[in-house]
Amino acid sequence: MVRNLRASVGKQVSVRNIQNPVLPGFHPDPSILRVGGDYYIATSTFEWFPGVRVHHSTDLVDWTPLGGALNEKRLLDLTGTGDSNGVWAPSLSYAHGEFHLLYSDVATFAGGYWDPQNFLVTGPTPTGPWSDPVVLHGRGFDASLFHDDDGTTWMLSMVADWRPGRNRFAGISIQQYDRSARALVGPEQMIFTGTSAAVTEAPNLYRKDGWYYLVTAEGGTSWAHQVTVARSSHLLGPYLADPAGPLLTSAGHPKLTLQKAGHGSLVETPGGQWYLAHLVGRPYSPLGRCVLGRESAIQEVTWTADGWPRIAEGIPAETVAAPRDSAVGSETPAPSSEQVEDDDFDGDRLGVNWSTLRRPATLDWVSLTERPSHLRIHGGFSPMGRHRPSLVARRVVAQDCTFEATMEFKPRNYRQLAGITAYYNTRNWYYLHVTADDDGTPVLDLLACDNGRVAVVPGVRVPVPSPGPVRLRLRFEGPSLTFAYAFPGAPWQPAGPVLDATTLSDEYAAHEIDGEPAAWGFTGAFTGLWVQDLGREGAYADFDRASYRAAPEQ
Repeated sequence: MVRNLRASVGKQVSVRNIQNPVLPGFHPDPSILRVGGDYYIATSTFEWFPGVRVHHSTDLVDWTPLGGALNEKRLLDLTGTGDSNGVWAPSLSYAHGEFHLLYSDVATFAGGYWDPQNFLVTGPTPTGPWSDPVVLHGRGFDASLFHDDDGTTWMLSMVADWRPGRNRFAGISIQQYDRSARALVGPEQMIFTGTSAAVTEAPNLYRKDGWYYLVTAEGGTSWAHQVTVARSSHLLGPYLADPAGPLLTSAGHPKLTLQKAGHGSLVETPGGQWYLAHLVGRPYSPLGRCVLGRESAIQEVTWTADGWPRIAEGIPAETVAAPRDSAVGSETPAPSSEQVEDDDFDGDRLGVNWSTLRRPATLDWVSLTERPSHLRIHGGFSPMGRHRPSLVARRVVAQDCTFEATMEFKPRNYRQLAGITAYYNTRNWYYLHVTADDDGTPVLDLLACDNGRVAVVPGVRVPVPSPGPVRLRLRFEGPSLTFAYAFPGAPWQPAGPVLDATTLSDEYAAHEIDGEPAAWGFTGAFTGLWVQDLGREGAYADFDRASYRAAPEQ
């Protein structure tokens, strides 16, 4: 079973604050929602299953992972999906007695094309079960739904313009959605073309005190990122941007811990307070690489006398006051399961913190029953392949953390490999694994992939004694990454030198050629269990235990 170390805490007067980021590690593009006394945040998952990760809270302080919402190919097919393609910027909303989940599945970003398809599903809970998806349109991504007070529902998205020499982020459009027909109706109308910050995307619409407020992201999702607010007295505009400038940005403040602040969504508490959920990044050096990817944070929002939202100083704070109407426990709770977890694989399904790459965890390659109390992973395609990878992984959520697994594996040849990985995408990863030498002897070795170039890390290769399981371990210490192994009855031994963990980052992965993205990076570092069976010869590995430990933040 998965032992979740999060302790329940008695409800007392609120003395603890919101500590940002509230969702550390790869949790970008937060869509925040309140239904009654429950808050939910849905975040992007790109090429990872289950699609759209969801967290729950009752106080905006403590967040519990619910896992992924889209857990079957009926809802999402990521076969062959490129790195950092797939599910972009989901929108979770609630109206007329059901949850609505709108998500973009982006197929490319080359040459000015994105090929986005925007799917909508509905269900009774924020994790389903979901209706069959319908495609609403493919003219842009970062789509959202707005449910107006008159009962109508509207779909917003950025509009992509592929034409050379044109603004590829042409603006924000809106169109009515007919719930009974499950289709868009009426004309599409452009309501906002953005400010001089450009790259206008991620629209969310709200109604307050007779105004319609349009919240967008601008400036691109890196150091110039910002949250822009525009408003209108009419749904279809015209929308006037806040003359005071962006609601939130880290731009111009390179010493801030929380960088890349942007892509926000608003929520109102039962007591009438407002907060903004938004993405951030935490570079390991000023404007450097963010191994943990883009994370989610929360800021308190106040309103001016003339009706504009404000965040203190317009920059992201690491500590924010919790809502006055939330009963937050005064004691610091135990770490969440995302921070500290031991998985003995005693359950009948993977725990909520595990993700799988490009395909759902179906019984044809992942089993918790073929060998009780073990996770059996049947080997898949190569580490560079995008169709049948066999990788079960979890997000790296702290700069200092350790991942350890106990594995049994009997390779018959060099085409069969199994072990643990520190992974970013198909082009950037490290892999401590067991395979077979030419004479059939099992050996342990370490591979490194740097921008698509695979190399053996020298000095690691060692014969593996049998019988008995092998213990494998990796440790992140800020920008440093180390591996180790232990054979039965023997102490831990280092596997290779200190490696560069920062190659597992958005900044390292992204490359442009003549101003066009040749590769992009929108995810974050993972660590997990990886098995290859390159000859389709029936190889599998059994994992008896996997542990993740994040060191407490200083």
